[in-house]
Amino acid sequence: MSITAPKIEQKENDNEAGFTLVEVMVTLVIIGLLTTVVVMNVLPVQDKALVQKAQGDIKQFELALEQYRLDMFDYPEQTAGLSALKTRPSGADEARYRPGGYIKVLEKDPWGNDYGYRYPGEYGVVDVFSYGSDGEPGGEGTAKDITNWVQ
Repeated sequence: MSITAPKIEQKENDNEAGFTLVEVMVTLVIIGLLTTVVVMNVLPVQDKALVQKAQGDIKQFELALEQYRLDMFDYPEQTAGLSALKTRPSGADEARYRPGGYIKVLEKDPWGNDYGYRYPGEYGVVDVFSYGSDGEPGGEGTAKDITNWVQ
């Protein structure tokens, strides 16, 4: 006596192939909600990071300006600006100017604008600043000026 497995009939049913419209729509809604949550949490952090980058750049400029002052006995003239930290300004004592300059790269602010420099400064001995995301004086939020003096 031999035992054979019973045959199971396979029914082909076209309704079971693929996804239903409802399943696809639910999936898209879930993906949309997740995307919204991520975007709402990431964008404010990016703006904050840009402001912190500008603050860090200004601190580096301040340190380089102080090294320049120690070597040259004064800060760069207003006309030379921050570029004096990268290349020796005309009229500056070549023997006293540090070979290679005081900074490697003259950075632009995170919004692509040049940093501002004033000597003599209105708020300190030297003023180093960025006008923020709008590139204009004043402003609020990310458009607020970022400076080396207390506002």
